[in-house]
Amino acid sequence: MFGGPPESPPAPGPAPGQRRRTLSELLAGRVKKQKYKPERKQRLQEAALHLLKCHQNLNDLFLEVDGIQYKKTSCFSNLIDHESPGVLGAAYSKSFLVSALQEKASKLGIPVGILAAQTAASSLEQLCQVSEGSKQATLLNLEQKKKLSSLLDIAQDLLERSLFCRVSFCQEIWKVQNSLVLEAVWQLHSKSIIDLEELIKSHSDSQTVVDWLYDNLCLVCEQMENSIQEVEVAEHILSDFMRIFVVRGFQKIPDLRRNVELEKVPQICVAVLQKILTYILGAFATEIQEESSTFKTVKCWLNMFKCSIYSSMVSPDSLQRFFSYTLTQILIYNPVLKACDAVQKQKDWSFARTCPLLTALYRRLFVIFNPKDLIGHLQEVLETHEVNWWLVLSCVSTLVVCLADAQQLIKDLLAHLMIKAFESYDLESMITAFLIARQAALEGPSVFIPYAEWFKVSFGNVSGYHGCSKKALVFLFKFLSDLVPFEAPQYMKVHILYPPLVPIKYRSLLMEYITLAKTRMADLKVAIEDMGLYEDLSSTKEIIEPHCQAQQDVEKAIQVFEQTGKIPVTVMEASIFRKPYYMSRFLPALLIPRVLPESPDSRMVFIDSLRRANKLPQNLYSNYLQACSAAEERQLEERILKMDPGNAEEPLEQLKGALEELRTLIIDPTNYEALSAQVAVISGKLKVILGDSDDSRIETSRIHLNFNSLKLGQREQKITDLLLTSFCQNLMASSKFNPPDRQGSWPSLFVKMICGQRHFFPALFARFCQLIYHQGEFLTDIHILGLAALAVHLNESKSFVPELILGTSAHAKTHSVMSFWENLLTCKTPKSFYLCMRFCVAAISYTLCKFSSHSHDVLCNYLPAGLIKKMQFVVLRMYLEARGTTCQEDIVNLPWRNLSSPLIDWKKATLCLWTQRKFQELLKERQFQLTYRDWLLFEMEVKPGNDTLSDVERQYFHQWALYQQYLPESSVAGGCDGDLEKACVILVETMVDFCLRSSGSHLENSELPLCGIIVNRDVLSRLQEMVLELELERWRTPRIGPSNDGGHFMFRIFQKRLHAMGKGSAVGERLLRQQELFVYKSILVGLPPSVLISTPGSGWQRSMHCEDFFHFVNNELKNISPRECALAHDITIHFFRGLLSACLSCKDPSKEVNLILTACQSHCPIILSSAVLWWPRLEPVLQCQWKRHFKTALPQDLAQIATCQQFARTLLSPSAVLSSNPCIPWISAASLHFVVLQQADQEIIRKALKKLGCEGEELLISLFFFSLMGLLSSYLAPNDGVNSLKSLDVCAEVLGCLEKRKISWLALFQLTKKENASNGRYRILQHLASDQYIRLLPFAFYSLIAYFDEDIFNREQSFLYVAVDMYLKLVQLFVAGETSVISGKAHLSQEHDQQVDPLGLITKARQFLLHSIPQCPKGSFSCVMELLATCEEFDPEVKAALLSNQESLEDADLYSEPVLF
Repeated sequence: MFGGPPESPPAPGPAPGQRRRTLSELLAGRVKKQKYKPERKQRLQEAALHLLKCHQNLNDLFLEVDGIQYKKTSCFSNLIDHESPGVLGAAYSKSFLVSALQEKASKLGIPVGILAAQTAASSLEQLCQVSEGSKQATLLNLEQKKKLSSLLDIAQDLLERSLFCRVSFCQEIWKVQNSLVLEAVWQLHSKSIIDLEELIKSHSDSQTVVDWLYDNLCLVCEQMENSIQEVEVAEHILSDFMRIFVVRGFQKIPDLRRNVELEKVPQICVAVLQKILTYILGAFATEIQEESSTFKTVKCWLNMFKCSIYSSMVSPDSLQRFFSYTLTQILIYNPVLKACDAVQKQKDWSFARTCPLLTALYRRLFVIFNPKDLIGHLQEVLETHEVNWWLVLSCVSTLVVCLADAQQLIKDLLAHLMIKAFESYDLESMITAFLIARQAALEGPSVFIPYAEWFKVSFGNVSGYHGCSKKALVFLFKFLSDLVPFEAPQYMKVHILYPPLVPIKYRSLLMEYITLAKTRMADLKVAIEDMGLYEDLSSTKEIIEPHCQAQQDVEKAIQVFEQTGKIPVTVMEASIFRKPYYMSRFLPALLIPRVLPESPDSRMVFIDSLRRANKLPQNLYSNYLQACSAAEERQLEERILKMDPGNAEEPLEQLKGALEELRTLIIDPTNYEALSAQVAVISGKLKVILGDSDDSRIETSRIHLNFNSLKLGQREQKITDLLLTSFCQNLMASSKFNPPDRQGSWPSLFVKMICGQRHFFPALFARFCQLIYHQGEFLTDIHILGLAALAVHLNESKSFVPELILGTSAHAKTHSVMSFWENLLTCKTPKSFYLCMRFCVAAISYTLCKFSSHSHDVLCNYLPAGLIKKMQFVVLRMYLEARGTTCQEDIVNLPWRNLSSPLIDWKKATLCLWTQRKFQELLKERQFQLTYRDWLLFEMEVKPGNDTLSDVERQYFHQWALYQQYLPESSVAGGCDGDLEKACVILVETMVDFCLRSSGSHLENSELPLCGIIVNRDVLSRLQEMVLELELERWRTPRIGPSNDGGHFMFRIFQKRLHAMGKGSAVGERLLRQQELFVYKSILVGLPPSVLISTPGSGWQRSMHCEDFFHFVNNELKNISPRECALAHDITIHFFRGLLSACLSCKDPSKEVNLILTACQSHCPIILSSAVLWWPRLEPVLQCQWKRHFKTALPQDLAQIATCQQFARTLLSPSAVLSSNPCIPWISAASLHFVVLQQADQEIIRKALKKLGCEGEELLISLFFFSLMGLLSSYLAPNDGVNSLKSLDVCAEVLGCLEKRKISWLALFQLTKKENASNGRYRILQHLASDQYIRLLPFAFYSLIAYFDEDIFNREQSFLYVAVDMYLKLVQLFVAGETSVISGKAHLSQEHDQQVDPLGLITKARQFLLHSIPQCPKGSFSCVMELLATCEEFDPEVKAALLSNQESLEDADLYSEPVLF
């Protein structure tokens, strides 16, 4: 640090053999020789200071003085103060430095501040210098950072003393700018030594400043190393500089303050940002590689466009101006591409094909804008600048993909551009709109409408932008014609197939364009006639061959048909508007001859639907059937030919010999290298035998298997058995010498060889089904081990195995080979349990051993989850030792070692595998967990009568599984989180799913389908136990008032599932809903009645509530009733038994029962009508139950049902005298209706109706309603023994009685109208009938057309309205297919010849209306006008008749003579 005078001679070195002594040793020696005197201390310090001042180097001094660390690094502290601490020493050193500066400044005659600035700048230059040959750095190393810290500390101290000139320092820095490191400048700014803005202002040449900042910032990005510390420093430098640039470059400066000096800094900041952006966009244009330094730099710069970097340090307005400026500069960067170039290249600018860094930049810029402002900015740029189409269109793609609201905003932008284009015939707006529409459509229909749809909406109707004026049409077609040489064929297809709407007189303009487009497409070798039905016109993929497109169309059409059950609209349209393609391409691809399956598959059903819709010519269909028959005969001939020993025995023997030679190679470890060659030989032999069919790729895209109908030719079975036997024998032979992991790759090669014969797959899997599903109990251990290992390697080669369709229905699901095995293995009988356990243990043990060196993920990939779950189920069920056992340390090959012995102990092998740590680790994977739901599904498949467990063992196992395994387990592990209600919910949902999956077709004919028929009765018992326990808990924790927790959880389950299912209008959807409701009803019948009736409260304060059950009955359960206006017997008696049971906990049981039955009258009347129907069977049960607890008679409202029954019998008795009716009229009507249907004839009914007095009006109305429901029931359920003719006679008699008494009955056919729904009487009647019966009331109305009074139009002015309304609804029912329910069941009735034909009934109703309308009085037409719109849609002739007669009546009134007196 200090240098002596130049003329001083060099100090003499130490004598040989002597060591040079340090300064401390010299001083220490001097201290010993001289006595210390206090007065000498001051003189010594003054002498030392004088010596330093004479020989000081200020630059080094600036870099050395280092605050607290100074005394550790410099001997100078010892000379100043031997005893002072570090902080005090730093203060002395700074004071010394100030003194030195002042003294030198006085000698030089310059201010101290300028000298300090010059010295600091010189020191900074010295600090940043790098050795020769080294490249320029932008980050400091550790030593440089220490020195810089010292420099900054001194500069800060000088600033505080006002001894440092910032302006001079900035000027000095620019003098040494080429040597500066950017981090040093950043530190000067961050430590507030100088401000960056001040530094920028101090240079006279702005461009030099811009270049220096840009170059150094780019160096920071390029030299950013992987160490975390350097990356953090670099990010801080970049973010700080970017914040300064944004704040100063985009601040809003009032015009009054504008001057050159103030604008200098913002201009420099913007120029640096512009240069950075230009670098980024230039890099994008060159398609940078990820490994390049440019990619690294660009990625670094893109991080500077995150809003989080600026946060609160930059105002939102400044940041938005910066992002807006950046987006504009991107869009107008280097606008060299023409519009025609964009038309040709835009398919390569989609979101997926655009550089991810560019899309990332767009997304970061989009964040600060709302979507509307963003589109507005894009529109402004497009209208005011020349743009780079590549960047604009890639921006549009990013917009529609990343912004949810972009689709509508882009549509609005397109509309604006199109309106502007046609208003001023602006070609630029036109081409811009087309480019944007096509670009947005490239991203798919999920984010923007297809181009074809946009073109149709824009020009395909009268309201199109072209307005059908000649000038606009010329402009449009001139534009489209100019596009032809540049655009892709798919766009010309759109223009031809969906042409603009053109008036006839300008048709020549359209034809000229079509001719030009077709000529261009012909040059491109693309035919418009070959365009597929489902071809994506916005796709950028290469055009495929027409026959391949037709095959894709067929597959897609069949897929849509499977989902909807209807012929796709696209196919129907093609059969009319694209007949050449439909006839020459689509139908031939659909009608490829094949061997037809025994049960119709989706393709067969689809073909039949086309035939019935007259969309398939009969001759084509006949030829197709003949060709299929020929294919079947040809296949049979080939099988017979293959079975001929003279033709086939030799190839089979050769294959057998090749397989035996393979076994020899496998046994001899030295011949492993020849295995691959021998497998190739076997493959060749197999091809010779099976043949190499060219159609195999099509035929085996999916394999159809029906477990219950497997046909395998003798020849195919022989080949299959030969291969399977060879594999099993090879496995056993090789296992004698080596475990599977050391047997080499022969099993994989063998299986891949089989996979190469794709047309062999159906026979292979059919044989698997025969052996395992049907003959599994007869398989030996060797067979099980071999088949299990083969299954493992088929899983390994799953990518080569086609999908399997298990079943023959059109809706059968597809399965992968991984899920195939679990469907083969059932657990219903002891033998099937044992087979399942053996197969699962063998497959899992083989996998763990064979792939022991592979990763955990590979094991998970090769093991089917279904096998793991089935093994857990079987092991836990069969072996008590497995419950709660812990895993043990793995022993290599131990599981397989237990299986490779001659006599296998399967229990030992199973438990050994079970306790393996690796296996237990697999069970922790979510996909392999046997969840509570999985366990229930497996358990429900078990037939109690054929179970391996006794009844006691099974009950113990169930209780262990429920209460020890799954109830306390967390839901993450497949349990119930300790929640008993949750356990019940899962059980019920699983039970419903199982019932629908297993025996849905038998539900309607079974009273208790859950009890042993569909589901395991023991599982149902467990549900009953858990529900009863929950009910007891609810009873012990009383609540005041009805439950407000959303109702009983059972009804919550039902409502949740039904809501998810939706109320579909299609017949199939309604049938599925009914099927599910039958299961719900059966579950309710099997549970305690307290589920239906809650008793909140405590002690004698309890009351009964049934709101949940009432709601379920009114909305769902009544819709599956077997009889009109009544529930099934089982649910009815279950409710009343529960009612009498629940009332026991109340203070006044009779009163509570009466209250519930009173509530039934208004809220759920179908319960009372059900009791009326089933009373003969219901009364003895209720009497017995009531008398067990009370000696009194049944509660009054319950006994009243018996009274109503007696009233009905009395009314129908010829000799009995009728007294006054003490019952509620509609209940009496229900009793009378059900008794009439059972025993009375027409004459008795007529006499009974005469007995009713004047007070019987309400009873007659209700009886007519029940009769109508009975008539509909006789149509809907003719096989229930209900005579439809008798039902019609009863309706006619009641109607005649109403007509004689002048009682209006029309309101019964308008129950859904508001004025009737609010009426208590009609609301009760509406609740009594199912939704289907209410919908079918028009059918009943016009069934009585012959019995209507001739004068009814004059007597009832509303009759015309009701008649027209019923007719329109009847037509709507026919169109919707609901009347087919009646016509479809007509043949089941004994008098089906007299059944009403729906179409015939509509015809009669129409004739009745057209005949009656002219006879109606004027008042009848007042309300009919609101039905005219519906008439227009379904029958315009009826509408015309209504309007014509109304006008004629008005004209008659106009010319009639006025009555004056």
